[in-house]
Amino acid sequence: MRPETAKSRETKAKLLEGALRTLTEQGIAKTSARTVAAAAGVNQALVFYHFGSVDELLAAACRYGAEKAVAAYRPRLAAVSSLSELLSLGREIHERERAGGHVSLLGQLLAGAPTHAALGPATAAGLDLWIAEIEKVLRRVLEGTPFAEFADPAGLARAVSASFVGIELYEQVDVAGAGAALDALEQLGALVAALEELGPVAQRAVRHHLRRAGRR
Repeated sequence: MRPETAKSRETKAKLLEGALRTLTEQGIAKTSARTVAAAAGVNQALVFYHFGSVDELLAAACRYGAEKAVAAYRPRLAAVSSLSELLSLGREIHERERAGGHVSLLGQLLAGAPTHAALGPATAAGLDLWIAEIEKVLRRVLEGTPFAEFADPAGLARAVSASFVGIELYEQVDVAGAGAALDALEQLGALVAALEELGPVAQRAVRHHLRRAGRR
């Protein structure tokens, strides 16, 4: 196998960026080797040379876009020290991603998954990158709180991620409703923060109540 040249890496990057731009601006129904190549400024034959098929290019673009986004926010996520901070940052990320067209992109990827076999696993893999980062934050911020022994950080990370994905898609038809859902998540974070500030006696009472509730 020949080593990849700098020119080849540059062309692949152009195609990946072109695929993301085409999906966002034109939708999956109009995404083809021709439209992606035009957006990338290269010959459409290079789509098949580098990726084999349009579906494989779209799958690679999905992973590429997710990796870039997660890497950009990783330092901010690493600095989060509470659940309320995490939810607040989630809202900030949501606003920026929407402004950048990435919410629309996610909608296109999810819409295309049933008919483009490679897109489903690639979209799930991209979401898993976010879930892994959120799980790290949850494990850190829940440690030492009354919820640490009852919460499943892995499952909770998926629930938080699924909530934001759902809100992003919901927002396309009901902006006010999506805003209310984000407000509710932040209120939940504030409630957890208030419980974390309870004294040792009150925290023991909370743990006792949660244990009793868990046995029912």
